[in-house]
Formats: sequence, structure tokens, C-alpha cells
Amino acid sequence: MTQIDYSAFDTPGRGRGVLDVIRYRYLLRLLIGKSTSLRYRNSVLGWFWSYVRPTVQFLVYYLVVGQILGLHKSVPYFPLYLFSGLVLVNLFNETLAAATGSIVSNKALVRKIYLPRELFPLAAIIGAFTHFLPQLAVLIVASLIFGWLPSLASVGLVLAGVLIVLGFVIGLGLFFSAVNVRFRDASNVVEIIRTIATWSVPILYTWAMVYERSQSIPWLFHIYMSNPLAVAVELFHHAFWGSLPSVAALDPAPANLGWPPLFGWYVLAAIAVILFSLVVGQLVFRRFERTFAQDL
Repeated sequence: MTQIDYSAFDTPGRGRGVLDVIRYRYLLRLLIGKSTSLRYRNSVLGWFWSYVRPTVQFLVYYLVVGQILGLHKSVPYFPLYLFSGLVLVNLFNETLAAATGSIVSNKALVRKIYLPRELFPLAAIIGAFTHFLPQLAVLIVASLIFGWLPSLASVGLVLAGVLIVLGFVIGLGLFFSAVNVRFRDASNVVEIIRTIATWSVPILYTWAMVYERSQSIPWLFHIYMSNPLAVAVELFHHAFWGSLPSVAALDPAPANLGWPPLFGWYVLAAIAVILFSLVVGQLVFRRFERTFAQDL
């Protein structure tokens, strides 16, 4: 009897998870192109909305928190401090929302053909990331106007901050995109997370304010600063706002100009949280993807 070698064939539905993205990168490029082209289709302003929405959000926060509540008095060059953290929070919020709805919005493909399902949330995250780039460009121009002098250190801090946010979002995106297929309540939970994210990191206030008010319960500050998003925001603050010569020359220096105490440990804690979210997100995704076609 002739023996058939099945080693060259793949069993449908089985893969290597996120690692399959490298193998199917052509499909990933197609999905990214689809998501970016559909985002502003039939829109008069098109990509200009990538500038309009964060600008309006910045103006609202600046007027309310900076002028009415008077935070600009305690934080010099407050507009740059606010905007450098806000663009990173916008990156987190937009990529997480895009990843959560990625499987449901591509249900026609999921039900008809097999391809690694992880491609959908990853393509959605990369597609949303492209709309972050114009905001980053505006931030760089604004920083240069304020007198910012770019350096290798500041560029490294920016890259580290972006990588931390994207790593965190990939883990959360895998988790919520899978859960959202079976339980559509997941999208509402994500909306709550996005609302909390804006206030859970030091952009509308400073980490020094939190540190001062948590002296009696220091573990609360440890938890607060172990948030990967909070670590990434501080990296951005030091890359842009903290690198201004006019800020560094202030005497006395602002309380939040230096790094938070034990910041190196908070970076390690944030990396641990990211790795945990990636593992849990991948495991949950693989568990739920077995019934994607039926649930959709």
C-alpha cells in the first residue's frame, strides 16, 4: 500500500497564533489597505479628520484643565505637556477600539475561508497606527516651535513609548476581539476602558500630584505607575516636554520634571504586564476562534 506523506499539508484551523502573521504577511498588507481605505470613504475631509479630532480634544482639555482649573500655572509649557501625552492615549484608544471590532467587521471572510484569525486584529491595529502618525508629526512640529532639540535619547524614548503601547494593545486586542464575537458586551467594556484610560495616566495632571496624595498608601502609587500606558506617557513627556531647554533651565525645577521614584522597576512591571496580556490574549483568542464562524 502506498504511504502518503502529509507533512507538507497543514490541518485547517491550526496555526502558530501571532507568529503566522509573518507567513501570511501578504494577506496582512491587503487587510491593512482595506481598513485604511474604508475608514474615511465618502468623507469630504478624509485623512484631515486625523488632525481635526485630536486638535478639538486638545483644545477642550486645555481650556478646561489648563485654563479653568489652572494647571498651566503649576506645569510650565502645559500645552506641550498635555499634547505629548494625549497623542499616545489616542493611539491606545483608537487601536484598541479597532482591534475589538475587527473580527465582527470581517465576518464575511471569517465564515467563508480559513486564514489566521489573528491577522484581523493585527491589521486593525496597524491601520489605526497609521492615523497616529499625522498626530505625531504635529507634535514634533509643535515641539520644535517651543524650542525642542531632538536627540538620540529623545528618539529612543519615543520609540520605546510607542512599542509599549502597541505591545499592550496587541494583547488586549486579541482578548477583546475574540470575546466580542460571542459576547457583544465586550465592545461596551472597551468603551469604558477607553474613558478610564484618559484619566488613569498623567496627562491632565502630573505623576507628582498622585505621588504626593498616595504617601499614606504607597502601594497604590506602585500599581498606578505599573500601568504600561502610564510608563509610555512618561517616556513621551521626557522625550518632548522634559527635553525643552527652557523647562530644564527652570529654577526651581517642576516637581514632575524628573523620573518618578523607582521608575526602572515600573518599566519592568509594565513589560511583565504586557507579556501577561499577550499570553492571556493569545490563549483566549485560540480558545474562542474555534466557534467564530458559528457565532458570527
